[in-house]
Amino acid sequence: MATKGEAFAGLSVAIITPFKDGEVDYDLMREQIDFQVAAGTNCLCPVGTTGESPTLTHDEHERVIAFVCETAAGRIKVMPGTGSNSTAEALRLTKFAEKAGADAALQVAPYYNKPTQQGFYEHYKALAEQTGLPQCIYNIPGRTGKNIEPETIARLAELENIDLVKEATGSLDQASAILSTTNLTLLSGDDSLTLPLMSVGAKGVISVVGNIVPQDVMTLIKAVENSQLAEAQRWHQQLFPLCRDMLGLATNPIPVKIAMRMLGRDTGELRLPMTQLSEAEEVSLRSTLTGYGLL
Repeated sequence: MATKGEAFAGLSVAIITPFKDGEVDYDLMREQIDFQVAAGTNCLCPVGTTGESPTLTHDEHERVIAFVCETAAGRIKVMPGTGSNSTAEALRLTKFAEKAGADAALQVAPYYNKPTQQGFYEHYKALAEQTGLPQCIYNIPGRTGKNIEPETIARLAELENIDLVKEATGSLDQASAILSTTNLTLLSGDDSLTLPLMSVGAKGVISVVGNIVPQDVMTLIKAVENSQLAEAQRWHQQLFPLCRDMLGLATNPIPVKIAMRMLGRDTGELRLPMTQLSEAEEVSLRSTLTGYGLL
């Protein structure tokens, strides 16, 4: 059955923000965008959690959105992170993204201030009604401090521009409740749960590991879409140690940036309070990449 945000089914990659000497490295960002286009990735999600949006200035945040939209040039969809714990700030960023040519907006649940369920509803309602972009509700209570309950998401699904949910609660019950009560397009927000969530009706993933192996993630997704369960299970089992052992080493995006540095695709530079892996963690990460066949 078709869902509201079907155009964003498949693989979206939560791309990193490369830094060089403390500044955003736009040349390297262009290379990474071109890498994803060549791989056949469906959509880019810049300036989200993986893109270190909390440590970007407001000017940098807008410039990265504009740069990715301009460089994508219609070759790949762009769904930048424009969320905030301030509704006014989220509106400002979303309107900027709309003018820059984005295809949708990834809206993290308001964090730290822990709104009521009615507060969540009013926040997303304002974004849906005051901008023209399709909105993706990004529910990640492990970072924001509070869950957007399925009943609230069901209310939001009735609004015209609320089309997608990035489901990062880790709960199959929550995902199933959303899928059984709405026609939203649900995307996994956890790489290791892509197959389990697709088995109950998710349409793909907003992936971190896709920064490194986008084609492998797409092969898994296509196997599910083609009802090839054994093939999907094989790719899930192949990808799982990479997702677990790389992404579990430290807070995202630390491990993926260091992995990309090891693969010659990024400087590995982070902004405080994000810090480098320890020597032992780097040894572990190198072993994981070697085991996967990347090194």
